[in-house]
Amino acid sequence: MAGPESVNSTLLGAAAEHYVMCQLLRQGKVAALAPAGVPDADIIVSDRLGSALAAVQVKARRAIGSDNGWHMKAKHEEIVRDLLFYCFVDFGSGLADQPKCWVIPSAVVACVLTTSHRNWLGAPGKKGQPHKDGPMRRMLPDYSRHGMKDHGLGWLDGYLDAWGLIAPPVIQSS
Repeated sequence: MAGPESVNSTLLGAAAEHYVMCQLLRQGKVAALAPAGVPDADIIVSDRLGSALAAVQVKARRAIGSDNGWHMKAKHEEIVRDLLFYCFVDFGSGLADQPKCWVIPSAVVACVLTTSHRNWLGAPGKKGQPHKDGPMRRMLPDYSRHGMKDHGLGWLDGYLDAWGLIAPPVIQSS
């Protein structure tokens, strides 16, 4: 049987989407996979009355690499919508690890990616050379190396399991 290290990115992404849907459904929110071709959204979320509607883009990672971050693209610097949220899922290093999820508004993600990339471009490379711009970005739990002191280790803590940001909590009737 294949171990978690052999799970391809498509399966990991699907697992993350289903994990996020599970968490939203457990809280009484209506959540469904967005149809193929919907730009910028993997999951559509509503309250049970249909009065609050939001979109969620899910990013997944396993504990590989040294920066503990998620792959993003330059386009994510421009995607800012009041009702769009990112769920950054970390599956850890093995199947025994419990997934962790940070729920972050798109405006925060866009600002952090823009600032960190601008700072990275302005800093010299390992041998003093200028960095070359490209399409990839990294969403990181610690940007202190990128000149963002207010986004050092722990800046994501307030977003951990912040499901209430997506839609107001459902009040259970007795």
